Amino acid sequence: MKAAAFAYARATSVVNALELLAAHGDKAKVLSGGQSLMPAMNLRLLSPDILVDIGGLAELRGIAVMAGVLVVGALTRHVELLRSTDVALHAPLLRDAVAHVAHPAIRNRGTIGGSLAHADPASELPACVIALDAMIVVRGPTGERRIAATEFFKGIYETALSPDELLIAIEVPVAGQGSTFFFQEYARRHGDYAVVGLAARAIVAGGRFSDLRLGFFAVGDRPLLAAAAGKLINASVTPALLAEAATALAAELDPQEDQQASPAMRRHLATVLLRRCVAALLARPDLAAGMTG
Repeated sequence: MKAAAFAYARATSVVNALELLAAHGDKAKVLSGGQSLMPAMNLRLLSPDILVDIGGLAELRGIAVMAGVLVVGALTRHVELLRSTDVALHAPLLRDAVAHVAHPAIRNRGTIGGSLAHADPASELPACVIALDAMIVVRGPTGERRIAATEFFKGIYETALSPDELLIAIEVPVAGQGSTFFFQEYARRHGDYAVVGLAARAIVAGGRFSDLRLGFFAVGDRPLLAAAAGKLINASVTPALLAEAATALAAELDPQEDQQASPAMRRHLATVLLRRCVAALLARPDLAAGMTG
């Protein structure tokens, strides 16, 4: 299939992009890398009247650490996340996740802002930003506002962005003492859409979790920050407690059946990922001695 007819405008600045969005409202879509948007348009899942191309706006690129926060510009490409020493040091979960995003040609063009704004529930980066407790910075006609990542995703291809707003940056708290991370996904082939995936951030001390954030993806209409993680915080993680957390997680999930997997299979795989994640995080020799019996 081919996309429906659309107009095209290339923004010359963030201010110009906001003017174009204000003029066209919800009939416009923002084009950054285009690696998710264009396939969706070709399948007629999205049919905007006009594309506002922000791909040339250098002011929305770059990675920097400021006052304990890793700031990533919305137009930072996936490949730049892979290569960044700041990302590797302060938010390695992003680097680990991006390695699973599609294929090199896609990673060379796709952007973090485009991935988040597209809000595909099977995407890796939305789950990462909720696990990292990130803030999404958006700009509109009245100025900037910051939206907690956990409040940003509203459904399949739906976010808290207003039609006249532009996602401009992501702010991630830098990793602190005892921080550790886990990322894994099940896919039929590397680069395919995930069947189920998990992005996690934990703080471990004395063989226990003092904090644990589990961001599951491809398990519902948006990334899920699992409440079941709370059962494992400030507790000795025994097999019985882990089984209780797995049961609670399965009850939280609302996966849909598709050609890849049934809801029951997705629930099962999610609990397998939970167990693998906990074992891996507690097995770090520099942080903990591991699970207790």
